[in-house]
Amino acid sequence: MAELLTPKQVARALEVSESSVKRWCDKGVIPTQYTAGGHRRIALSAMMRFVREGGHTLVHPEALGLPVTSGQSVRVVDRARTHLIEALLAGDEARCRQIAIDLFLAEHSISVICDEVFAAAFQTIGKRWACGEAEVYQERRGCEITLRVLHEMRLLLPNPPVEAPLAIGAAASGDIYSLGTTMAELVLRDGGWNAVSLGNNLPFETLAAAIRTQRPRLFWMSCSHIADEAAFLEGYTRLHEQFGGDVAFAVGGYALTEPIRRKMTFSAFCDNMRHFEGFAQTLRNTIERNRP
Repeated sequence: MAELLTPKQVARALEVSESSVKRWCDKGVIPTQYTAGGHRRIALSAMMRFVREGGHTLVHPEALGLPVTSGQSVRVVDRARTHLIEALLAGDEARCRQIAIDLFLAEHSISVICDEVFAAAFQTIGKRWACGEAEVYQERRGCEITLRVLHEMRLLLPNPPVEAPLAIGAAASGDIYSLGTTMAELVLRDGGWNAVSLGNNLPFETLAAAIRTQRPRLFWMSCSHIADEAAFLEGYTRLHEQFGGDVAFAVGGYALTEPIRRKMTFSAFCDNMRHFEGFAQTLRNTIERNRP
C-alpha cells in the first residue's frame, strides 16, 4: 500500500472525477500535502478517514493497493470472525487482510476488531488445537499473518497530533508473543495517542531505560506468557517503584492470573482492548484538562 496517493488514484478508487477530488483537496475536505512542484498528495490515512466519515464507497480499492473486495463483503462482526478463523487456518493472508479492512471501513473501532474478531478467532483456534482439530503450525502461521495485517492497518490510521501524549509498551523477557503489544499500540493510536510498541521479549532493565529516556505518560505491558514468575514479579516491581509515581502503568494478558495480579501494583488491569481503550481515554482527558 502506498502511503501517499495522487488525486487520480483517489478518483479511480471512489469512481468520481479527478476534478472533484482536486476540489475537495483545495477546500480542505480531504487533508492534502503538496510536493515542491505544487502537486497534490493525499495520505492513505486521510483518504480512509474521508471514506469512513463521509459515507463514501470505496468502489475500486485496488487503486489504493487494498484488497479488491474491501468495502463490498459482509461486515457483521460475528460472521467476520467465522470467516477469519477459516482464513487463518487456511493461511489465506489476502482474505484475512480483506476482512480486517472491511471492518475498519464499516467504522468498527480497532479495539472491537482486536477483541471480537482477532482475539476471539485465536481462542477458537486454540480450542480446536486442544481437540486435535488444528495444528500448532496453523496457529503460529496465523499469528504471523495477523501481525502483518495489523502493521498494514497502522498505515490506515492518521498520525497522532503533535500535542498527543506519548505511550510506550512491550512484552517482558520470556514472552515471545507480539500480538498483544501490537494490538495495544493500534488501539492507542486510534484513540489519539502517540503510541509505540517496543516489541517482545525485552528485559526490565531496557524497559527502564526506555521509560527514563522517552518519559511517556502511559506504559503498557502485554503478558501472554511468564517464563519465571518470581523473576517477572521482581523485575516488574522494581520498574513500577522507579516510575509508577509519574507514569500510568496498564497491564493485561492471559498470563496475568489473579494470584499474580495480587502481587502487582498498577494503574489499570485491562482484560481486553476495549477496557484498555476506555482507561486510556480517561487518562488522556485528564492529561488534557491539566495541560497548562
